[in-house]
Amino acid sequence: MEYLIGSIIALFIALTGVGAGTITVPVLVLFLGVPAAEAVAIGLIFSAAVKLLLVPAQVVRGNVSWRVLGRMLLGGVPGVLAGSFFLKHLVNAGSQNLLNGLLGTILITTAGWQLWFSFRKRSNDEERGDRSHLLTWLMLPVGAEVGFSSAGAGALGSAALLSLSKLTPAQVVGTDLAFGLALSLIGSGAHIFGGGAGNSALLMHLIAGGVAGAVLGTVLSTHIPRRPLRLALWFWLMILGGQFLFNSVETGRARTSHQPAKAPGAQSTARLERSNSGS
Repeated sequence: MEYLIGSIIALFIALTGVGAGTITVPVLVLFLGVPAAEAVAIGLIFSAAVKLLLVPAQVVRGNVSWRVLGRMLLGGVPGVLAGSFFLKHLVNAGSQNLLNGLLGTILITTAGWQLWFSFRKRSNDEERGDRSHLLTWLMLPVGAEVGFSSAGAGALGSAALLSLSKLTPAQVVGTDLAFGLALSLIGSGAHIFGGGAGNSALLMHLIAGGVAGAVLGTVLSTHIPRRPLRLALWFWLMILGGQFLFNSVETGRARTSHQPAKAPGAQSTARLERSNSGS
């Protein structure tokens, strides 16, 4: 099962340019029962491994804009470090339920924004304009999202490139994959340094399956349209994000219901007992 999951995720990355952390984390948490923080670390390392296979092909094809990539990394690198340290803080504080709720919110927000972006009407002026200088500031929160949830580099990065740059669709995919690779390497390094490398056996199984999926996706990428696959991915992630939120709410209710309630007058009785013993 783990090999198959890795293969499918890598196939989606190769075909659509997105999906590494966005798919990996919810699948690991909801279907394999991996703790959220551990799933984020695994998602970042797995994303880096798969994109190491895909990015060289994009570089050879001339699909990476190094100027635009540099602007993205100026904001994305400090962002991913900040997000990684914030996740570590939540884990140390024992806020697992809050973490699940935040991950669900991120998934729903990312998928909802992508659906809106996919169906909105774009003006000719917007398509011609080059506002890539804004990418540095925009990639700061995107990088933070990647460090915290391992999601966002492919989904939000590609949307930003389509809106703010004059890159061709192929260059958008190549540049965004290179951006995601850099953030995944830095983010996974931060998690490993913080002691959150996760289950190494599970990671190796995902990577082994991912190699086959990446090769197959690279071969099929020129024959399969990206848009229908992306739309299906966003709708699916909306459902997974809703499941995260539902689980978070239910866990919170369960904890509340198991807390012992104080009987009426218990506090007064305790005070009376203390006064009697003192006398």
